[in-house]
Amino acid sequence: MTLSIICALAANRAIGNKGGLLYYLPADLKHFKNLTTGHTIIMGRKTFESLPKGALPNRRNVVITRQQDFSAPNIEVFHSFEDAIQACLADEEVYIIGGESVYAAALPLAQRLCLTHIEATPDEADTFFPPFDESEWTIESDEYHEPDEKNLIAYRFVNYRRK
Repeated sequence: MTLSIICALAANRAIGNKGGLLYYLPADLKHFKNLTTGHTIIMGRKTFESLPKGALPNRRNVVITRQQDFSAPNIEVFHSFEDAIQACLADEEVYIIGGESVYAAALPLAQRLCLTHIEATPDEADTFFPPFDESEWTIESDEYHEPDEKNLIAYRFVNYRRK
């Protein structure tokens, strides 16, 4: 299994506020779709509930929740991060898509980080990406994008691989 974390984070590691994304970057949404389509995505319940149309198409959607009776169409439910990971096959490519506590659980095990570094700091945020030691990672690619008519903030797609 290849375990990757995918996340868009602001300069202060902020990733969300009140259950929503901090910034609307269509290029990042397209990047996310391109990377995760055809693969397994693992997320917490609140992240799942923030998706406007429920389960994301053309992906295996795995949701982690403590709620014993939680269910929704086209998802698999597990009650711990460990159980969700154990349900993944050896040849699967798995992406952790949030939220904060799921990222924290996955970070010690992840082989790759697919991060969108947004060059802004929000006025308000209540969820953050966990701190990580960049010396443990090698940057495989770093793609800078200036603001444009659709993406109003500068951002970088950075792929890290654990050393």
